[in-house]
Amino acid sequence: MSRFRKEGKKETPELNMGSMSDIIFMFLFFFMVITTMREATLKVRFSPPKATEIQKLEKKSLVANIYIGAPLSKNENTLPPGEVSVQLNDQTIKSEELVKEVQSFIGTEKESRDAQDRDRLTFSLKVDQNVQMRYVNTIKQELRKNNALKINYAAGKKNTD
Repeated sequence: MSRFRKEGKKETPELNMGSMSDIIFMFLFFFMVITTMREATLKVRFSPPKATEIQKLEKKSLVANIYIGAPLSKNENTLPPGEVSVQLNDQTIKSEELVKEVQSFIGTEKESRDAQDRDRLTFSLKVDQNVQMRYVNTIKQELRKNNALKINYAAGKKNTD
């Protein structure tokens, strides 16, 4: 004989939904912290050349990208023959404003960094593999004139099968 008797049907307790919102906001905050946003929308066609020896950059926040390649649309600014565009941030630049825009871009990038990070700022040239070197040399000369001496060439890994 049992001492405890069941009287009636047992009701299921209601779920406490108070902590559910805390969990959802914790997940939201976590994903906001770890997500990196794309800095620039590409307006040039860019397929990097392949290399056997490549190194990853240590701190990507100290990298300013310069894209050189074929324009994705006919409305983009191009250099004289009309085959190549140079993109700084989110805009392509006109050939007659190339020198002035590159100088402005270098100044803006340096000023947006802390004083200690300015010397470590790297300019990454992301050049399409079919672009002639004369366009790259023009950009490199402007970087050199403006004392932006840390230059990186973006490349993809070559399969050595």
